Amino acid sequence: MDQVVSQISILFPDFARWFSAGFIVFARLLGFIRFAPVFNRKEIAGMVKLAFAFILTVILTPMLKPAPPSADSMLLLLVLNFAAGAIIGYIAQIIILAIESGGDMINTQMGLSSAMVMDPSTNSQTSILSRVITLLGLVIFMEVGGFYWMINALIRSFEIFPIYATAIPLDKIINMDYLITTTSNVLYMGLQIASPVLLATLGQDIILGVISKTAPQVNVFQLSFLFKPVFGAAIMIWILPMLINVISDFFTSFSSIY
Repeated sequence: MDQVVSQISILFPDFARWFSAGFIVFARLLGFIRFAPVFNRKEIAGMVKLAFAFILTVILTPMLKPAPPSADSMLLLLVLNFAAGAIIGYIAQIIILAIESGGDMINTQMGLSSAMVMDPSTNSQTSILSRVITLLGLVIFMEVGGFYWMINALIRSFEIFPIYATAIPLDKIINMDYLITTTSNVLYMGLQIASPVLLATLGQDIILGVISKTAPQVNVFQLSFLFKPVFGAAIMIWILPMLINVISDFFTSFSSIY
């Protein structure tokens, strides 16, 4: 293999420069695809992800106009670039987690915590309602331009953190104010999404509590299991158009991160 590479280098003098740069760019793309929303879904075959990363590598490497290979350890450069791509992808994933937390709150309040299923995409127990809201959030994320934002952030990361750099400038890659805002909004946005169902089921609990005091012979505890899922589903259908607008505005408000 070394002889083949050396012969190609003789025929094409810039081959070593392009090959080493492309290898490092490919590592950053792998880290990005591993953690970024939509790309990290296990429903997408691994070969498709690798092919997509390879195509992006072929497109991005000439745009970077890489310098000659650095004398630093190639393993160190690969690890640092993989970490840089993973950071960018994970920051985008935090925004999706805020939508998922809202689905978990609604699922718990509707009394569906026992109806958990195994999600092969995350290898964890999850609720059907949470998965539905998460997939809805992913569709809205792509519709408002989230795919373009992530790719744009990845391209700009090569300006902030060149491929042959040996230290990740975290203060430039990660804006701490935005990071604190996104992580704190996981709970805030979850409550905002789940608030109609939470308030409606709270009112139902108050009504059933009054009934239990006025008519103790009525099995209110059993009635709550019947009413909560049906009432919660009706509220979800009613607020779905407003919910789509809330999620769209939430994603748009964080577009400046990228």
